[in-house]
Amino acid sequence: MLLLKLSAQDLLALHRRRRMVSHLAARWRYFRGSDASFTERCAWAESLISLANDLVAADRGNVEMVVECAATLDESERPEPRLIDVVLVGRHPYEHRPSVQLVELKRWSMVTRIERATADLVYVPGLGDKPGMGDKKHPALQLREYYEAFTSSRGPFENAAFECGGFAYLHNATEDSVRPLIGLDAPTGAYARVYTADRRAQLLDDLKESFAAEGGAAEAETMLRTMGLRNTPLLDAMNWSRGDDTVFTLRGRQKVVADDILDAASKILPDPELPAFVPDERRVIFLVTGGAGTGKSAIGLQVKAKLEGQGRTVKYASGSRAFNAAIQEHVGYGDKQFRETFTYFSSFVEPRETPLDLLICDEAHRLRDHSTNQYWSEEEREKWGKGPQVDELLDASRLTVFFLDEGQSVRPNEVGTVQLIKDAAERYDAELLEYRLREQYRCGGSGAYIHWVRAVLGVTDEAPELWRPDGLMHVEVVDTPEELERIIRAEAQAGASARMVAGYCWPWTEPVGEEKRLEADVRIGDWHRPWNAKSETYCADGVPPSDIWSVHANGLGQIGCVYTAQGLEWDWCGVIMGEDMVRRGDRWVFQRGKDRKEGPDSKIKRVDLPGSLDPKVSASGVDDDDFARLVRQAYHVLLTRASRAAVLYSTDEETRAYLKGLAGQVEIHGLRPTWRNLPKEARPPHLPRANGRRRRKRGKASGSDPKLF
Repeated sequence: MLLLKLSAQDLLALHRRRRMVSHLAARWRYFRGSDASFTERCAWAESLISLANDLVAADRGNVEMVVECAATLDESERPEPRLIDVVLVGRHPYEHRPSVQLVELKRWSMVTRIERATADLVYVPGLGDKPGMGDKKHPALQLREYYEAFTSSRGPFENAAFECGGFAYLHNATEDSVRPLIGLDAPTGAYARVYTADRRAQLLDDLKESFAAEGGAAEAETMLRTMGLRNTPLLDAMNWSRGDDTVFTLRGRQKVVADDILDAASKILPDPELPAFVPDERRVIFLVTGGAGTGKSAIGLQVKAKLEGQGRTVKYASGSRAFNAAIQEHVGYGDKQFRETFTYFSSFVEPRETPLDLLICDEAHRLRDHSTNQYWSEEEREKWGKGPQVDELLDASRLTVFFLDEGQSVRPNEVGTVQLIKDAAERYDAELLEYRLREQYRCGGSGAYIHWVRAVLGVTDEAPELWRPDGLMHVEVVDTPEELERIIRAEAQAGASARMVAGYCWPWTEPVGEEKRLEADVRIGDWHRPWNAKSETYCADGVPPSDIWSVHANGLGQIGCVYTAQGLEWDWCGVIMGEDMVRRGDRWVFQRGKDRKEGPDSKIKRVDLPGSLDPKVSASGVDDDDFARLVRQAYHVLLTRASRAAVLYSTDEETRAYLKGLAGQVEIHGLRPTWRNLPKEARPPHLPRANGRRRRKRGKASGSDPKLF
């Protein structure tokens, strides 16, 4: 849990825009499931601002303030999470290493000693007609608990070389009014300092002694990564490990799921070297649900690596060509090597003589009613794909894991639901174990952004609120597609991973001529760009095939859609909303479009009536409710592809104004994470694809084959 991460000067900028307290309250409600009290809100408005102003006064306005932070990686598993008010993160001014101060903020004006107690307990009386707070633990004892948690084996600072201390700040008190807190018998230690209003000058001097003026953006980024709030992008993780491990650190519920799958495997599957006389015939199904970015793929890839290392037979299946192709291309598997481990849902129509030990089904919301394949012969079509696809998957393995998010179903023929899996488990008399993932690892770990997107799009019934920057994710709305492209290209050229995507509101032309030239189908005024290539081979000017558009350097000039973006992510993502989903008054309106031929003999089409031109989603057989659901969910997928910043543009003026009103004013300084402004720790290189490029069907690459960024 973390409510906010900003430098002191940026926190003050957020406060001046009257958005700090409301943001903290929204984050509190998201994590704690209840509204922050009036007292809590007042404390944020008063105490946080006092501390931030003091940092600026000490010329330490660049020091990072991490607000309401959980002390350990698994704090969410405790009945009452330990939350420290503020962690100040920077660099030591002399020792050139990270410097951290743990801060307890108190609005107390006076404390008195409890006669029967030592200085461990004090009494906080009321003032005037205000009631007192009663017996309270000495803040130094709270800080000692936080200090031990942060530096423990489960904390973010384990084995780190850094300067760490802590202090309590009672900005409403004087030294005389809180004398029991600073008496001779008060707790001592590096975390036991107490500052009051009349010791402010000493606080400013000590802040200068603890932190360098340049601040601690790099150190704060390292801390967030250690705490699991910044996760390694999936494809980079696979590349680092060449697919043998995922270099993810599974946390919280993720780790519980992975451990339970491995435990079930150890109990049910026979020892590969000592086959049982009476095999255990039980079947177990794991159903793991969770929204985009909750770590479903990380769990699957980690479990796959563990069980393969034990000599088990494992397959990793997906319904997405783009997801599989991106892994193959980015990691550098050869065709044969890739087929040995990664496959598709439709690959199990032939019964296996010996079931797999484990079949992992990622993106199971993309399951189809029946398997089909355009390359099957007539004889194969007569024989295969007659039963439910889910049954084929269950027949293929002893243990089956389904990772599923019903909110990402974007085609009418996708039938993967929780109920589908439950019904299948009952037919097979299989033990069904269900898990729900909630922690957010995509979109910079910003649960607030995911929550905001769902409210804005109407995925939930909550009224959308003004976006409140949280230091983890950035969002802005632009006025033109040219501006969107300029931002995305600038970030990509600086070193970030970045792509442009759009709703399916323009025709999609096959590559033209022998040179396979792409037609600029996406046309907004004078701005024209092509969709990613509808091709299995390279096209003119080195444009990559559609299935690796997401990871190839030459994919930046084309526009992707939900089918080529689903399951993937980039640092920056530019999202173009077409007129399939427009805002009219207080509601969303969903529109089907029409196209027309550019000329009587032309194969090129243009927009005739603005709206959805996705032939499967806007087909006449899809009723209005399903059409609206599929369009809405497609934009939900597109808007959650960014890990640092999303740039939005709508072709509809009223919709654009609505989105701008909710995104709010863009703060260039501090709150806009341009790649060049990030500390180097926040700019991991996006690794080039490894050697071992797979063979391409039907032709050779046209043009160069540049490295990935």
